[in-house]
Amino acid sequence: MAAGVDALILPGYDPQHWQRLAQLAATNTAWFAAFGAHPCYLADLYRSPGQSWEQRLRRYLRTAVALGEIGLDRGPDASPWAIQLDFLHRQLDLAEELGLPVILHARRSTEDLLQNLRHRSGLRGVLHSFSGSWVQAQKALDIGLYIGLGGALTHPRARRLRALAARLPEGSFLVETDAPWQAPADGLGQRNEPARIVSVLATLAALRDTDMDSLSAITAAATRSLFSLPDV
Repeated sequence: MAAGVDALILPGYDPQHWQRLAQLAATNTAWFAAFGAHPCYLADLYRSPGQSWEQRLRRYLRTAVALGEIGLDRGPDASPWAIQLDFLHRQLDLAEELGLPVILHARRSTEDLLQNLRHRSGLRGVLHSFSGSWVQAQKALDIGLYIGLGGALTHPRARRLRALAARLPEGSFLVETDAPWQAPADGLGQRNEPARIVSVLATLAALRDTDMDSLSAITAAATRSLFSLPDV
């Protein structure tokens, strides 16, 4: 793959796209799928209670490396809050039952999410595209989560996030692109893609005063450990 990208994790956040994602992941042994119901894509599920979304999700999770993207969202396009909480906990229960890590989303709701996770022992996962405070990062690490760092880190105005990334303990964070969203600073106005992970790594290496090769090895090892990925 381009830019030294050896493998991809493809999160199936929209139930309408689970089947297509499963088909796509099956075309390449280095593409790994995750499936979940994102808080902005719950409408079809809670408006059709007669359909067993959980049975569907279980079927797809047989070949998945994670459950996600799931979480909480206080944006204008999100589902009603009570519905979000219900689906979050039902999916967390399923992840615990199946022994799968979770990919967690929090928009304007990092503290809400952490409060809802605090009593879940043995939880494994990543708080993706992290935008919270240092205190919240510490809470996430104490719960057992990795911190996901993406394109936002590359923007010079992201001072708080950059300071946080420089302080995180080694091995406690993952890098991501969130493609096709969240383009890095050197790709503004362009479609984001997995190869732009290099921009995130370069920025993070500079912030942590280390070299990209060492940092890449550390984050790759953490990613493989969390998602139980084979060497490809």
